[in-house]
Amino acid sequence: MIADKKSITILMAEDDPDDQILLQKALEASHFLNEMHFVRDGEELLDYLYRRGLYSEPAKAPRPGLILLDLNLPKLNGQQVLANIKADANLRRIPVVVLTASQQQLDIHRSYELGASSYLTKPMQFESLVELMQTLRAYWFDIVELPPEPH
Repeated sequence: MIADKKSITILMAEDDPDDQILLQKALEASHFLNEMHFVRDGEELLDYLYRRGLYSEPAKAPRPGLILLDLNLPKLNGQQVLANIKADANLRRIPVVVLTASQQQLDIHRSYELGASSYLTKPMQFESLVELMQTLRAYWFDIVELPPEPH
């Protein structure tokens, strides 16, 4: 059991700078106290997880306890990244929540097939986004038992 879920780092993959700002504001309005890191594309997400390039120093890339993943990412799309994460024995236990604009049944089905922990569609209204982030916070940090950090 994790003693302090508030200390879990959240890694969010979102390429749109405006969406990043909205998500950051929604997370703040939802009282997320967790450390947040943003990446802009699929390659950067994998660089973060594997501590390559800009993220080679462990302090710049703390292991996330939760990944929020947009599907529509440049370079490597969200499903390609999800497949990479779930194929790696060192990463597969990190919960990955798909948070995307797509409501396509194929995207939903494929994401779960690849190992997504949840699939959420981004709401269009800011107030709805705040509600979604509050629900996400309550579920992942108050209800669910997350796996402990590997040593």
